Amino acid sequence: MTLKPPQSISRQHQAVSHSSSHPCITLPPNISEILCRDPRLIGFVAARHKFVAKILGGLDILEIGCQEGFGTMFVAPYVNSITCVDFYPPFVVGFQKYMAPYLPNCKVQQGDITQESFDGPFDGAFALDVLEHIDANEEHHFWVNICRSITPKGTVIVGMPSLESQVYASEASKLGHVNCKTGVDLKKSASDFFSNVIMFSMNDEMLHNGYFPMSHYIFAVCSGKLK
Repeated sequence: MTLKPPQSISRQHQAVSHSSSHPCITLPPNISEILCRDPRLIGFVAARHKFVAKILGGLDILEIGCQEGFGTMFVAPYVNSITCVDFYPPFVVGFQKYMAPYLPNCKVQQGDITQESFDGPFDGAFALDVLEHIDANEEHHFWVNICRSITPKGTVIVGMPSLESQVYASEASKLGHVNCKTGVDLKKSASDFFSNVIMFSMNDEMLHNGYFPMSHYIFAVCSGKLK
């Protein structure tokens, strides 16, 4: 084995010296299990949230369905402030314990978007992997309360697995996916509440605007609220 010359070691030390005192992050339980079971899913989460950060950067925003806050880590550094809500108490506790200490512009609270709106009003809001878990008879409340939470010029991003993707979904996922939609149907639902709805798709980490039935994941980017 050939040893690296001392100057190479010195340069590397200088390059990483800023991180040597940074505390190590402990991941919350749910995302830890996902990382060990199927690490590819981490890439999907990161890519979806990076897309949100690009669209809503610099704004005061609301995240609906934040889970334990792992995805929030990819958004919070690029927005002015972010208020994160989830209806499931263990996710909120995990967020507050593991992620919130590293996100100074973040506030996290328990709440159910089908039952209430949230004080802002916010310049933007997003809900990734949320709507497919909401019963169709409660979906109207989802959209109404999002609209009540944002400013008249606010932008909303809703992302979900496509209906076509469910052929390949795990049995565990199918149990919770009670309201998946085609791209056409998601745009139709969003258009009842917003005058502008622009659709995007994602397969793995690849963002595109291709053929809906071959899209695993779909986004509706909405603006110009009507109600």
